Amino acid sequence: MQELIAPFSDWLNPERLISLLRAGIFIGLGIVFARLAAALAHKTAGAHLDAHRAMLARRLAYYLVLALFLVSALHELGFSLGVLLGAAGVLSVALGFASQTSASNLISGLFLLSERPFAIGDVIRIGTTTGEVMSIDLLSVKLRTFDNLFVRIPNESVIKSEVTTLTRFPIRRYDVQVGIAYKGDIAKAREVLMGVADRNPLCLEEPKPLFIFLGFGDSALNFQFSVWASQENFLEVRNSIQEEIKLAFDDAGIEIPFPHRTLYTGSVTEPFPVRVVQDRDAASATVTDVQSGNPS
Repeated sequence: MQELIAPFSDWLNPERLISLLRAGIFIGLGIVFARLAAALAHKTAGAHLDAHRAMLARRLAYYLVLALFLVSALHELGFSLGVLLGAAGVLSVALGFASQTSASNLISGLFLLSERPFAIGDVIRIGTTTGEVMSIDLLSVKLRTFDNLFVRIPNESVIKSEVTTLTRFPIRRYDVQVGIAYKGDIAKAREVLMGVADRNPLCLEEPKPLFIFLGFGDSALNFQFSVWASQENFLEVRNSIQEEIKLAFDDAGIEIPFPHRTLYTGSVTEPFPVRVVQDRDAASATVTDVQSGNPS
């Protein structure tokens, strides 16, 4: 320690003060040159690489240049470079044992950088969280959700989870689940749905819309109608296509049924008679009739 740090009284002599001044100049120049190198690296990398790799190049250039000037400043103050490297090695080992979680996230971050399942600006879904990727760092991934919340997800969790990149490809498919009454005409329903897709300018002609008969439901014939849209128009298509289907079915006289239920008190009794009333007085009269044993 005595070899590494000089006594306090030695720092008051003119030579030490000059060394302190030179070290301060080195640190100041290091910050300036590091920022310039980071800006240059970001500009150069941005012309050939994606936003994520350009950001990594900027950070690498900044810290590398700053570290060189810091080493020069320490050398100017009389610190032994060999002692500093040895202390850094011991500190690295100690930090490695003390922060195993961080080390795991760091290794997972390196896998994310090499695999590149998503990039900055992509919309991804991890578990129940969906948002836009703001940054991909060595320890975590930062997301901004659609309700403008900031979410930090450790890289280890990202590696272990199923990740869905919603904006990976330029087009997406939206599936509409719809049902018609059993008395309805399947061919007519298919024709109406295809007409809805043809009239919507945001639905793509290729790939063509898809009509799939899913099966016989409890109260309806169930179908899946799928349309394709570009990424930028997907939400608008999702919001508009269902309303257009409802209006088209109403115009064509196609019924979208609701679940039907029949109530019995036993296997040998008749179904309960039900009468729908429109005002409160009639409802009170009906209740009185039921209580007196004369259901209507």
